[in-house]
Amino acid sequence: MYKYRIAEQDEKVEQYQQKRIDAFDEIETRLDNIKKLLRQGKIETVKVYRDQPTTFAVVKPTDLINDFLNDIETLLEK
Repeated sequence: MYKYRIAEQDEKVEQYQQKRIDAFDEIETRLDNIKKLLRQGKIETVKVYRDQPTTFAVVKPTDLINDFLNDIETLLEK
């Protein structure tokens, strides 16, 4: 019975660790999508500013996005 518990626990550990490793692939996929959205946002912003050269409108929240990215970098550097 003792050996069964250890084997079961080892399996759970392996599954947990694999799930954590697989999460990086998901994050990379999401980052690829975010890069596309950033390019589209830049294009949209350029169009708005060309059409309305005197506007101070915020088309996409780049300050907020940069803050989030700074937080992510801080988390990954620890």
